[in-house]
Amino acid sequence: MDIVARPYRSVLYIPGSKERALDKARGLAADAIIFDLEDAVAVEEKPVARALLAETLKSGGYGSRAKIVRINGLDTEWGRDDIAAFVGADIDAILIPKVNGAADVQAVAELIPDVALWAMMETPRGMLNAAGIAAHPRMQGFVMGTNDLAKEMKCRFRPDRLPMLTGLSLCLMAARAEGIVVVDGVYNAFRDDEGLRAECEQGRDMGFDGKTLIHPAQLAIANAAFAPTEAEIDLARRQIAAYEAARAEGQGVAVVDGKIVENLHIVTAKETLAKAAAIAEMEG
Repeated sequence: MDIVARPYRSVLYIPGSKERALDKARGLAADAIIFDLEDAVAVEEKPVARALLAETLKSGGYGSRAKIVRINGLDTEWGRDDIAAFVGADIDAILIPKVNGAADVQAVAELIPDVALWAMMETPRGMLNAAGIAAHPRMQGFVMGTNDLAKEMKCRFRPDRLPMLTGLSLCLMAARAEGIVVVDGVYNAFRDDEGLRAECEQGRDMGFDGKTLIHPAQLAIANAAFAPTEAEIDLARRQIAAYEAARAEGQGVAVVDGKIVENLHIVTAKETLAKAAAIAEMEG
């Protein structure tokens, strides 16, 4: 499945050190899994977690879920060994933590060939360099690290995320300019369904492809929020039909529900139908 066309509604973090969680993830309704060797793994467990994750991924069983491994940074004692452990592995991407510029991406690219690279966007410098990071030829996805960003910015957490909107928007624009995936940050209160739903809806309306999650209980809400609704699918079909009919009559625009429909709307409509089809294929 194409890296951008495939759904990324729900991207679940799983600690690479937790054998039970790794096994359980095979049956969860996540579009993608971030197998985490960085923040979710204690210092003393990192070598063991790396070996466990490598063996687990060899066993397979994750179906159509995108498999993304978050390594430790190259500025740590574990980063290079993390990369070496997954050269040639059956994974979809390596996720690089705390990317500040394109040079950080290139340093990893030189150590592991033939696998997509994703970047954790979680520092002010990374936000300011988002365009250059997105433009790296191996870069295929951004993951927003909103907890680290808030710490670096010394800002307060607010339901509207106002202090972080500039950084989020810079990354969104960079990702869209280069045609790569961009996934929103986590919502920490995993028992707060209404808060999660509101933040998913904000991220969806901003343009994110999906949301990173810290608990399986968050999956259903994210999957629903980032999927086209039945009303959106119906509108997309009607827009395409009306536009094709108008073009057959020599007209450049159509009217649906009292609104003008031009070619740009048809591009969006086709993307909506493609996303719905990809979700149906994955869930089927």
